Amino acid sequence: MLSVLLPAMLALQAMAVLELQVPEQPVVALHRSDVTLNCSFSHVGPFNLSDLSVFWQLTDTKRSVHGYWAGRDQLVDQAETFANRTSLFPSELGLGNASLLLSRVVVADEGSYTCFVRVQDYGSAALFLQVAAPYTKPVLTLKPESNLRPGDEVALTCLAYGGYPEGSVIWQDESGRNLTDNITTSVVANEEGLFTMTSILTVVLEPNSTYSCRLINPLLGEEGFAFVTITGQNIAFPTVALWVTVGLAVCLLVLLVALAAVCRRKIKESCEVARREAEEAKMLEEEESKTGVEARRLGGEGEDESGG
Repeated sequence: MLSVLLPAMLALQAMAVLELQVPEQPVVALHRSDVTLNCSFSHVGPFNLSDLSVFWQLTDTKRSVHGYWAGRDQLVDQAETFANRTSLFPSELGLGNASLLLSRVVVADEGSYTCFVRVQDYGSAALFLQVAAPYTKPVLTLKPESNLRPGDEVALTCLAYGGYPEGSVIWQDESGRNLTDNITTSVVANEEGLFTMTSILTVVLEPNSTYSCRLINPLLGEEGFAFVTITGQNIAFPTVALWVTVGLAVCLLVLLVALAAVCRRKIKESCEVARREAEEAKMLEEEESKTGVEARRLGGEGEDESGG
């Protein structure tokens, strides 16, 4: 029935005087949410709903999205992809509201939709539906993660997924300067049409450097930010510097051992000298003591001889 009515309505379009109002700007709907495609009309005087016909179809492919006439929904010709996902607002049809409620929006729903209305007169208007899905928070990884040396080439990977439409990734350094060289970005869609974005920045490693990636969804604005700081603690000594350090440590150890040996020898020699000096002093004291005793003995003998 729809395939018969629509061509007839299009043939009479040139005679149409029924004006329809639809959004001029694209309608943005979040993935898996519900959205209303607004379409209203103005009709002079009251009318019977049995005289009203409303058709929604895809503008490009002409596939039927929703039909209404004879006072009820007519969904025989409805495309399978829209089954159980569309409805009008029956209580508002008499007020000139021919809007369509589309439930559980998916990426494949994106495109142009045409609203046809007939109440004795005819009118049609098209609007555009855009689908948006937020990306996950970006994850930034460093490869390789270890055994890094200044001057090494390092790949920084920024990954986010589950978003739509294709976003853009902006790389910056610690000063906020945009990095545009040596960047590779790939976009892969899953079965739902949602994207996984992978952006790889290749840099020459410098200590104490910060790199950030910023993901921007053209419909939802900035969605995520991630950064990584590479400090000197993350960088291993180069091989030459390592051996120089080990050599210096060995030399210092040998010097300390030699110094300890010299000190020990000096201390031993000092002790030996002190011991000899003590022995010599003791011997001298003993000799002086013997000399005093002998002098007293000789003095006593002289006094005895004088008395006799």
